[in-house]
Amino acid sequence: MGRDLASPGPLRQHRAMDRATPPLAALFLALLLPGCAGIGAAAVRDDAALVAQLTAQADRWDRAIVRKDRAAIEANMAEDFRQIDGAAGVETGRSFVDGLMDPALRIDPYQVEELEVRLYGDVALLSGRTRMTGSYQGKPFESHYRYIDVYVRRGGAWKIVSVQITRVPEPRPG
Repeated sequence: MGRDLASPGPLRQHRAMDRATPPLAALFLALLLPGCAGIGAAAVRDDAALVAQLTAQADRWDRAIVRKDRAAIEANMAEDFRQIDGAAGVETGRSFVDGLMDPALRIDPYQVEELEVRLYGDVALLSGRTRMTGSYQGKPFESHYRYIDVYVRRGGAWKIVSVQITRVPEPRPG
């Protein structure tokens, strides 16, 4: 005996569901997407606020360095802080701060140029360019370098864990 193709059997029910799926999927997406757009906009606002927060924190740290405020400098640094300097030397947090506190060192106020902040969850990379002037043991110096500061969020607080600087060569005359 043949099957009655006019009656709704399992094959017909499956095909009917296939035809119903696009409208159901469209309805689902229509309900879901506005919420996702709001999440995306909130994330952008949160990122902008975090970039502003980290920029201000880095600026306060720079000013603390200029005025030799040991407590403020150390408050921004993680315990495992490291710096790789322009000559490829590695300094700990203690040696870095001790060097800044040297009475023979004077750093003039400076501006960061080309600041870029990139966020990766609980890690932020702040990079830029600085022309620093001052004196060491009474002799003036000028240092032009690019840097990257690595901040990590631990326990809700952002701390700098690493700094690397690269000297920018002065243009050759000619």
